[in-house]
Amino acid sequence: MMDSFWDLLWYTLLVFAFVAYLMILFQILGDLFRDRKMSGIVKTLWIIFLIVLPYLTAFVYLIARGPGMAERHLEAQAAARQATDHYIREVAGKSAAEHIADAKALLDSGTITQAEFDVLKAKALS
Repeated sequence: MMDSFWDLLWYTLLVFAFVAYLMILFQILGDLFRDRKMSGIVKTLWIIFLIVLPYLTAFVYLIARGPGMAERHLEAQAAARQATDHYIREVAGKSAAEHIADAKALLDSGTITQAEFDVLKAKALS
């Protein structure tokens, strides 16, 4: 039970520091596993130091590798966005304009009639 306002304030500060450390820790771990240039041994050493001297290691990592963290994070986001866009394009199929152009080509070649073209065009636009 809290004895005073100052105990509550101290407890709140400790909880804040712990949550902030956890956020930084997960960012560092994500960056370690995202970095393909770093060897497995070096990654293991960083993780061991994060367990043994957590705050000091986190601060050293942020100072030593901070700028690279942002670059690797942006590269991962760009790759994820590109993969998502590719998937959406693949699943979505052709656009209405592409369907109409294909139907127009069939009409021009005489494969379909004007009425069939109008039906295909209406279906593509719906």
